[in-house]
Amino acid sequence: PLYSSAASDVYKRQRQYSISIQSLKRQNRLKSDLIKIGQTLSIPSIPHNNREFVKQTTRSLTKPIHPWSMIVGHHSGIKYGNANTYHKEHLRRGMRNGLAYHFVIGNGIDSGDGEIEVGPRWKNQLAGGHVKSAIINSTAIGICCVGNFEKQRPPARQLESFQWLCRYLQSEMREDTLSLKVHKEIDPHTLCPGRYFPTESLRQEFVSISG
Repeated sequence: PLYSSAASDVYKRQRQYSISIQSLKRQNRLKSDLIKIGQTLSIPSIPHNNREFVKQTTRSLTKPIHPWSMIVGHHSGIKYGNANTYHKEHLRRGMRNGLAYHFVIGNGIDSGDGEIEVGPRWKNQLAGGHVKSAIINSTAIGICCVGNFEKQRPPARQLESFQWLCRYLQSEMREDTLSLKVHKEIDPHTLCPGRYFPTESLRQEFVSISG
């Protein structure tokens, strides 16, 4: 055959280089998921995370940092998506401020593996929409890792970024101490963030640092 589906080939490369399929297609001006056999692909220089961007965004906030008291970890429940796609979906569901989370951490498919995306709720220091309780939403920072961790384990880089983000947020709170919980500890009806999310090990490390 003259053509091969790009799905498997591009997927291997985006996992290898920790970039999204969309970024790879944009870099090579691909308009479809078909590539010629033997075609050379240019790899964009996208880091697996953007921690300095998170710091710069936080330093440039026009509002003072809200007195947050908790971080709540989530998974998206699906392996696809990023902050922008979830933002559009949450707007469609009638959420006035869109994206329910303050941060989204990619898995390498629709955003970089471990890439931290800053949502409008963090930029504007708004309450989240990620748990049922309005009171908890007003005091808890929501972090969503893209993926379904009932079915598979989170990528290592994604977990590294989650750990780093928790530590960074704690440092920004200065005198206040954040607690770390996951969604199912707040709303028992859900399995989020899934059986393979290493809640206890992440919490032990976070407590040892914040304490």
